[in-house]
Amino acid sequence: MDAEELIAKYTAGERDFTAILLCEANLSRIDLSGANFSEAILSLTNMSGSNLSNANMRKAKLNVARLSGTNLHKANLSGAILNVANLIRADLREAQLVEATMIRSELIRANLSSANLSGANLSEADLREATLREANLEQADLSGAHLRGACLTVANLERANLHRADLSRADLRGVNLCNAELRQANLSQANLSGADLRGANLRWADLSGANLTGADLDEARLSGANLYGANLNNVNLLNATLVHADLTQANLIHADWVGADLTGAALTGAKIYAVSRFDLKADDITCDWVDLSPNGDRSHIQRFTPEESQRFFNATPPTVQIIVDRPLDPDANFILAATYRQIARQYSGLSNPPSIEVNSRRTIISFRIDQDDQLFLTAFVAIIPFSDAAFTQKNLITLIKMIQPQSGNSLGVRVSNLVVQLNVTLTKTIRKIGEMKIQPVRLDRESVSSFFQSPTQTVLANSSGDSLMVHYHPDFGRNLTNLPGVTKTSIGPAIKAQRFTTPPLNTVVEFVKSFYQIGE
Repeated sequence: MDAEELIAKYTAGERDFTAILLCEANLSRIDLSGANFSEAILSLTNMSGSNLSNANMRKAKLNVARLSGTNLHKANLSGAILNVANLIRADLREAQLVEATMIRSELIRANLSSANLSGANLSEADLREATLREANLEQADLSGAHLRGACLTVANLERANLHRADLSRADLRGVNLCNAELRQANLSQANLSGADLRGANLRWADLSGANLTGADLDEARLSGANLYGANLNNVNLLNATLVHADLTQANLIHADWVGADLTGAALTGAKIYAVSRFDLKADDITCDWVDLSPNGDRSHIQRFTPEESQRFFNATPPTVQIIVDRPLDPDANFILAATYRQIARQYSGLSNPPSIEVNSRRTIISFRIDQDDQLFLTAFVAIIPFSDAAFTQKNLITLIKMIQPQSGNSLGVRVSNLVVQLNVTLTKTIRKIGEMKIQPVRLDRESVSSFFQSPTQTVLANSSGDSLMVHYHPDFGRNLTNLPGVTKTSIGPAIKAQRFTTPPLNTVVEFVKSFYQIGE
């Protein structure tokens, strides 16, 4: 069958051309919509500009075929072979290309919106500026493909192979790249905002200047990746691997990277406002300075020596620890939980429950917090259930007053201003605490009352690992309630007689200065 005969039969109403052999024919600008070319051999055939919408071309061979500008809307090309085919500006919207072979095909500016290309082989294909909105490319092979400037918004590329693919300046907003292979891919200046990159392999990928705002990179592998100047605002990097990654001048504001491995990473100039420095692996990093300003405008620059940068990115979580000189019993545990629940409802700073360690003699209540400057406030509220509360709170206020600018402690203008703000915040918190309505939770058991009247210690530990004792009951360690003839009444005068020996001024100053990572 030649081209003229095929056209005549189609004009006469015939549509079934299954398995025909028609190579090097000229079928350009012909209406062949709805025709059945399944398993046909059409290699080197010129079908450019033709209408093949809704055509069945399943398992057809179209190697080196010319299909530029062809209308293949909703065509079925599943299993078809289109190696080195010319599909420039072709309309492939909603086309079925499941497991099609399109090695080195030309698809420049082609429209593949909502097309199904799952399992297709597009290795080294040219898809520059192509449109693949909502296309299904699950497990597709796009290794070495050229996708510069392509639009893949909300496309499904789960487990796709994009090794060495060029996706520079591509629009990948909301794309699903979960567990995709992106080793050595070029994603520079690409828009990946809201993309799902969980478990993706991005080793040695170029993401310089890319927009990854709100992207999910949970457990993604980014070793050796270039993220210079990338926008990682609000990104999820939980447990991600960033070994030797270049994050120079990257925007990491509000990013969550707890559990990430940053060994050997470059972080100079990174914007890290509201980014946790806890639970990271950050050995041998390179970081001369970071931007801690809320807007990333360099209004708050923190400079480091190599040793300081290591400490900064290997920080420990700040904690407030209340040590009670008595083991916690079930009834006291119930009351403690109920009291902290009431407090949390009225004061958000205590919304996370503490960890509790109990041994045969003592109870250790630990509150882990996100920021050093919340230590004093958390301690002020956490001690409320105990008889030592008034003394502990008084001591906290004394310590804050010790480091006020007028004390002549040479804090410097910026740190002095921050300390003043801290004092103002504490004052407001005290006022708010005074307005709290905490209903007493009571059980008719002597052991419960004894637990909350037992001597306590309150210790603050900042992110630098420095600790500060803010309260130490004089009878702590004596366990008076177990001594013969000692009652709550006899303990009362001892509690009233408490005196707080303030630590040296320079100790308190250094402890607070570390809140703001201020070096000498």
